[in-house]
Amino acid sequence: MSASRAFAAGDTVMLIDGRNRRYLVTLTEGGEFHSHRGVLAHAAIVGAPEGSRHLSTLGTRYVAVRPSLEDVVLHMPRGAQVIYPKDLGAMTMLADVAPGQRVMETGVGSGALSIALLRLGATVTGIELREDFAARARANVRAYAGAELAARWDVRLGDAYEPIAPPPDGPWDRVLLDIPEPWRVSAQAPDILRLGGTMVAYTPSIVQAMQVRETMGRGWVDVRTLEVLHRTWHVEGRAVRPDHRMVAHTAFLTAGRWVGSGLDEDALPGALLGGLDDRVEE
Repeated sequence: MSASRAFAAGDTVMLIDGRNRRYLVTLTEGGEFHSHRGVLAHAAIVGAPEGSRHLSTLGTRYVAVRPSLEDVVLHMPRGAQVIYPKDLGAMTMLADVAPGQRVMETGVGSGALSIALLRLGATVTGIELREDFAARARANVRAYAGAELAARWDVRLGDAYEPIAPPPDGPWDRVLLDIPEPWRVSAQAPDILRLGGTMVAYTPSIVQAMQVRETMGRGWVDVRTLEVLHRTWHVEGRAVRPDHRMVAHTAFLTAGRWVGSGLDEDALPGALLGGLDDRVEE
């Protein structure tokens, strides 16, 4: 087990107060964290271990820890709306992202999905239409993923609705889409996604999901659309109940595997290449 490393200038810390309010802070030489509950000098945190306690000038107590990926996604600077952690987890699981895989994503937004993919060990190519979003994503990936992981990430300015050129070494292993009209990219699957590769599309509306599904007919298997609902619980002694608020619908996730339109359907008894049929012939 690796030992806890003391905080240093340049590190990002999460400060948590007694009411579980959370503040993402990047430590700098001579820097200060300001709030209406007082001032906390960065120098008091630099050199301290994870879990150390600190007191502001007005007596507010904070615990300093290293931020989780969930903390980073919810609190990092953003241009575009980020994908919620509940959906990031489901997307990377549905896509079966693993170390060494080559992944394409469009568009990169604020970089939340990029960071999640890099931390899973993938080599990521992002396609982003807007320069301001690409600039924000670059800053966030460098700040919260680190230089070592950022070396496996390349964001390109471009229009994903135009024909996409695959890498020189062949189509990508995984394709993840977070754009208004993902069906215009999923239709390019024969050119951009390897056989057996997986695509996942993030769409706020069911109409968008339906249009994606229309492009996932012949040549696709294991096609499904789902949403993830996140509800926390209030637990205080024996008083236990669901919290009054929950993160309910944010988006529909549509996933499928590309197996190629040239396969013989008769070779797959009981299967439809737009999704497996659960009937088994006697």
